[in-house]
Amino acid sequence: MDELNKVLAKIDADLESNLERLFAFLRIPSISTDPAYKDHCRVAADHVADALGAIGFTTSVRRTPGHPVVVANSANGGGGRQVLFYGHYDVQPVDPLDLWDTPPFEPRVAALSDGRKIIVARGACDDKGQVMTFIEACRAFKAVTGALPLGIKVVIEGEEECGSKNLPALIEASAAELRADIALVCDTNMWNAATPAITTSLRGLVYDEVTIHAADRDLHSGLFGGAAQNPIRVLTKILAAIHDDNGRITIPGFYDEVRELPPDIRRQWQALGLTAEAFLGQVGLKLPAGERDRLLIEQLSSRPTCDVNGIFGGYTGEGSKTVIPAAASAKVSFRLVGDQDPEKIRERFRAFVRARLPADCTAEFISHAGAPAIALDWGMPALGAARRALTEEWGREAALIGSGASIPIVADFKRMLGMDTLLIGFGLDDDRIHSPNEKYDLTSFHKGTRSWARILAALAG
Repeated sequence: MDELNKVLAKIDADLESNLERLFAFLRIPSISTDPAYKDHCRVAADHVADALGAIGFTTSVRRTPGHPVVVANSANGGGGRQVLFYGHYDVQPVDPLDLWDTPPFEPRVAALSDGRKIIVARGACDDKGQVMTFIEACRAFKAVTGALPLGIKVVIEGEEECGSKNLPALIEASAAELRADIALVCDTNMWNAATPAITTSLRGLVYDEVTIHAADRDLHSGLFGGAAQNPIRVLTKILAAIHDDNGRITIPGFYDEVRELPPDIRRQWQALGLTAEAFLGQVGLKLPAGERDRLLIEQLSSRPTCDVNGIFGGYTGEGSKTVIPAAASAKVSFRLVGDQDPEKIRERFRAFVRARLPADCTAEFISHAGAPAIALDWGMPALGAARRALTEEWGREAALIGSGASIPIVADFKRMLGMDTLLIGFGLDDDRIHSPNEKYDLTSFHKGTRSWARILAALAG
């Protein structure tokens, strides 16, 4: 504990120099989705490799068909225990530029009306600031003790903001090199500004596109209306049948692999006090639209969903054109939980559609995406150790929360490397990620760094 206290004191003393290193990182416009910034992405990869190399990691910058990936490994570590840390150096585009108060790649410290100090720049939270909390914790350990508390491997990619399409192949090809006891990701949020959190589950994803075909061409609605099938009417009737009046999904077998929350976890979630007024009010809504017998936090995190993401067909131009369209399409996504298998859910959805097709209609499907859900064992020792470390740093019990989002690389770590992942981040809901004036609370950066020092010590112990 004395050694850890010295590391924490070093982090406190070096806050200004830690900020300077973060600012140097933030000045690199590493926008992955825009080919005009390809060279800047390479500069960012080299910058990360140099930062890790400076504190004793063996580093390499791996080429991919897209932007490079930084891979690093520490040669030391107590008892042979290993962790793999993942993050990304790429950032979102900055448009619309005129909504930024200051240039997005000129980082600065500012103050909010409530007195909070914040770091403002593109990538301040997502994900450069979060990555640097981990790197600076490692730097403090090396400065104080001359070594890291356990073996650490690092993967920092440059295409997270445009789909990570080249990372899975690299992970699979380097599986023996990258495999560790557990993976760590710092790209998520706290519960609120005072309460840390560990994300223990991620919903999976199925994204399908369905097109209903009827006549062999668009028809004049005055001549054929009342006699010819209208694919828009057929499609909307099928889509409307997916949910019952209580918000439950009616596709046969949809809930077969869905597990209930343990009662103690449900009580913990209920105690967090998430309300519709607080969550939905910020987007102009009032009432939860999911399963009526479930807590709002369950609807968002631990229950599966189905949403129509787009629907189109017939004439949608200016003015009017009286047609019965030959086809109508919808894009439909499912968020999965527990042991739901993406391909089984996809087939159940398609069977549901086909069973409701009237005569003269056919259905065509296009598969766009699929990924399984991820859930940690609530009793996993590493989870308990990390939770205790966070609680010690923040003075509040760390929340164990589920996320409604999907992070495919976490599923890849499980599938390819056999590793569970602890998702521990220090972002806040008001950090404006992907938007103008992105920010990261100075407290999130400072105490996030201290948190990682505690977590690494706890995992080593």
